[in-house]
Amino acid sequence: MILHVVPLDEWSASPALPYRPPSLDAEGFVHCSADEAAALAVVDARYRAAPGPLVVLCVEESALDAEVRWEGSAGVLFPHVYGPIARTAVTAVLDVRRDGDGHAVALTPRG
Repeated sequence: MILHVVPLDEWSASPALPYRPPSLDAEGFVHCSADEAAALAVVDARYRAAPGPLVVLCVEESALDAEVRWEGSAGVLFPHVYGPIARTAVTAVLDVRRDGDGHAVALTPRG
């Protein structure tokens, strides 16, 4: 299971199509995280000031049509998906709970 942080409105924009974040066109891959702690760190580093709700997609790596490469530096590897994420590969969508300063505090099941 790999995780991807995304604003809720971006995830919900085209539900009939595979998910294609801007990074896929800009960098050639979709940034993902290996675990919950890494996903929360991404929220703090990249989305702290983002308005609106954030969610984390739980993606079953083996269900993807696109290649996944584990890449990084200094001994830290991150999963990168080299293609769109098929919505059928998303097994769960979690809400990101943030405190008043925008810091990520937890992931909770949507409901």
